[in-house]
Amino acid sequence: MSVLSAGDRVALVSPAGPALPERLAAGVGVLRSWGLAVTAPAVAPWSLPYLAGSDEARAAEFVSGWCSDVAAVFCVRGGYGCLRMTDLVPWKDLPPRVFVGSSDVTVLHTELNLVGQPTVFGPMPGTSDFVDDPLAQSRLHALLFEGVRSWTAGVPLVPGVARGVLTGGNCALLAASVGGPRWARPADGSLALLEDVGEEPYRLDRLLTQLLRAGWFEPVSGIVLGSWTGCGDVASVLQDRLSGLGVPILGEFGFGHCAGSWSLPLGVPAELDASAGTITLL
Repeated sequence: MSVLSAGDRVALVSPAGPALPERLAAGVGVLRSWGLAVTAPAVAPWSLPYLAGSDEARAAEFVSGWCSDVAAVFCVRGGYGCLRMTDLVPWKDLPPRVFVGSSDVTVLHTELNLVGQPTVFGPMPGTSDFVDDPLAQSRLHALLFEGVRSWTAGVPLVPGVARGVLTGGNCALLAASVGGPRWARPADGSLALLEDVGEEPYRLDRLLTQLLRAGWFEPVSGIVLGSWTGCGDVASVLQDRLSGLGVPILGEFGFGHCAGSWSLPLGVPAELDASAGTITLL
């Protein structure tokens, strides 16, 4: 996938919740220390404080930032709101860009991957997961500027090797989106990435059961599990709900809502070796 160079222009957008100004300023400072020219978001506050603006304003900012003369688009934070604006974006008309985001931004990754745009699931500059975590910063930098193509981490849950296109992201957002008019399941042979935060074991069970009953896992050839911060002891839930799928599963891979999170590409082909604990781009 494309990588960035010092001097590139990048746009920051707020498709979900608003970022704290001081935290966003610190994140912009990090991006500028990488040699990037940063355009910060300008969505006006709205009546619902958990959103960075109206659906129309956030969608317009997203499209405007994307279609400006930039090499990459970074979401400032997740929270909630991306699902509300997906119908307002002309996905097929967007030119190629590097795109970075995670958590609630999962729905935007899926839309972009559907039209052939690879993306990066990684920490966002308006969050403490980026600003206060030098290791997560360095791992995102390595992917964007050095074109890292392999990762080794995690614990094998079901051994085996599988190949496919990397897809997925936040479990709750994937469950919330199944059955939509444009996308309900991954492409055949996909490698699914799953993580979440703040979901108690019974709620995670419900999310996975919803995905199972929607047939979301039927095309999946392998699974990589990330962080489950604030979810309690979910090992037995993951084993119960996923081990019967008969595909390689690699757990505790360390992406998502966790310290030192890996940044991983989506929408690109890769090989998962769950036995060796590796993901390698093809």
